[in-house]
Amino acid sequence: MSVHNFFDLTGRVALVTGTSRGLGQYMGRALARAGADLVITSRKIADLEPFQAEVEALGRKAFPVELDVRNYDSIQAAVKSAIGHYGKIDILVNNAGLNVRKPAVELTWDEWNLVLETNLRGEFFVAQAVARDSMIPNGYGRIINIGSVTSVFGYAGLTPYSASRGGVKQMTMSLADDWGKHGITVNCLAPGWFKTAQNAVLYDNKEWLEYIIDRIPMRRPGAPQDLDGAVVFLASQASEYFTGQTLIVDGGITTGATRATVAPKP
Repeated sequence: MSVHNFFDLTGRVALVTGTSRGLGQYMGRALARAGADLVITSRKIADLEPFQAEVEALGRKAFPVELDVRNYDSIQAAVKSAIGHYGKIDILVNNAGLNVRKPAVELTWDEWNLVLETNLRGEFFVAQAVARDSMIPNGYGRIINIGSVTSVFGYAGLTPYSASRGGVKQMTMSLADDWGKHGITVNCLAPGWFKTAQNAVLYDNKEWLEYIIDRIPMRRPGAPQDLDGAVVFLASQASEYFTGQTLIVDGGITTGATRATVAPKP
């Protein structure tokens, strides 16, 4: 097998959660360009129509499924529907997530639960369903849990988000140990600062943007294409012996470099 073929996803089926916008679309697009057919998901299936059309224009299939990762029955139904349509799921990108950004002393019980139930519990039960119903029986799988730089760093105003992403990192290692014997790799892809609909308000704050860029050795936030190589690597044959790891794509911000400026309020 040539090096080029290591990254060829032709014939593979990838389920990418949270593909109505943002990072889910970035990563789904990269997998489709590498040859994978997609299962795309959102809480509202109508929100998937533009991305479905885009994927199909690339010459790949895109099967839309309604999925709420906070609802156990929704997870089971979505995975069953995807397997019923394609016959298998080879790749899972566990992307669906959200954030509540506010000072720790102002967080409510319900806000904490909302973030942890979506970002951590949701990722686990989607991975469980896909592994149980497709990957373990087939003896093959690539699970890519989505973490964040907050999987390894803490930021003021992001306490529940950081807790959930740190949990994803630890969960990834446990699942890698649990399912490796079934030919399944489980890794955590941790993006740095990428502009999405969820955090766009921060990028409108010039002071905050300058503060972040000053701490990124590459001197810019992430662009959509910056995740392409990482997600295709983790989804492909190239990562066959790579499991339980957290791959950080952050332009170097987690090198720990600090400068004199004081962080603005989030």
